[in-house]
Amino acid sequence: MKKRVVITGLGIVSSIGIGKDDFWKNLIAGKSGISKVDLFDTSRFGRHMAGEIKIFDPAKFLRSRLAKFLGRASCFSIAATKLALRDASVPASELKNKDLALIIGVTIPEGNTVDESSEMILNKKADSITKKFLLNIFSPAISRNAGRFFSFKGTNILIPNACAAGNYSIGYGFDLIQKGETDIAVVGGAEALSRIAYQGFQRLYAMSPDICSPFDKNRKGMLLGEGAGILILESMERAKQRGAHIYAEILGYGLSCDAHHISIPKKEGIKKAMQKAVKNAGLSPDSIDYISAHGTGTGANDKEESQAINELFGQRRVPVSSIKSMLGHCMGAASAIEAITCCLAIENGIVPPTINFDVPDPECDIDCVPNQARKQKINITLNNGFAFGGNNCCTVFSSISN
Repeated sequence: MKKRVVITGLGIVSSIGIGKDDFWKNLIAGKSGISKVDLFDTSRFGRHMAGEIKIFDPAKFLRSRLAKFLGRASCFSIAATKLALRDASVPASELKNKDLALIIGVTIPEGNTVDESSEMILNKKADSITKKFLLNIFSPAISRNAGRFFSFKGTNILIPNACAAGNYSIGYGFDLIQKGETDIAVVGGAEALSRIAYQGFQRLYAMSPDICSPFDKNRKGMLLGEGAGILILESMERAKQRGAHIYAEILGYGLSCDAHHISIPKKEGIKKAMQKAVKNAGLSPDSIDYISAHGTGTGANDKEESQAINELFGQRRVPVSSIKSMLGHCMGAASAIEAITCCLAIENGIVPPTINFDVPDPECDIDCVPNQARKQKINITLNNGFAFGGNNCCTVFSSISN
């Protein structure tokens, strides 16, 4: 029989809080983590705002010498993993050399390291490129650095499926535990702001000049963010045997590919991913109590996602919110952070808001929980993650009492 898979630990590094308690408190208060970018000069971009993490001291989580050697996203992932292991009451020392799975999603692995090394080459300082840059510039760097830090000896995978990568990593870990191939999976996503990502989204004319307003008629586009979200997955049997606190059960996930356009989503593909996730979870759309939207704040995404939701759920007004209104789009970490949000929503019976919402859009005719969090019993949530290339992944979470 396939094993039931549960979530026993949550770790988060974000612009509105480090650790699940601060994150959740600020999230339901509708606090914005958007500010002027300080990590690099944005004067030539025409856009200057992002969900940058202003207060993060990697030395609180790893030795300062090592922190200087590792890239920013690797530091985020290690910090979030430490927090998740602590939350799950699993000492990292007990997992050392254990055959577990570590799966991390990302869009641009250590993009700021790419920025720095490119600058050195342009300034004719190629000989100054050190071992640090070489070891952090290649795609598996983040999962490799985290695995090495914790001495995890099992499956180590970095999933580069961009803005849906966090959900893909959760799905992969779910499969491994369900099939009995590993006892525990450390899954999620990590991303650091970089000039290369910032310039890319700005050149796509997708970036707002000030705020992110998902589903609002006057929305101006998305904003980038950064951070990490890590979840500890275990079999239900193992979690109960050790008396672990269980946040939620993963019931299933669904994948689709629009095969339509590199950056323009298609409602048919979005609907298919949601539909498959609900079906694979053994449910009907009527079972879903809350949807954590991809909700980027761009014209195309919000319209296509809203219409896909309405087609799948019909006249039923399921609460839908986009926390990107507060964090910005954390790229590879986005859907992992949003999965953590789903777990905390189930745990606390509160739907987080979509802030910066003023004018309803007839093309986004959904209940987007505008501006104020809402108390509501939540048994089952659907978490949407959509990426460039039309790569869609949706995950379904349930309270264990359901």
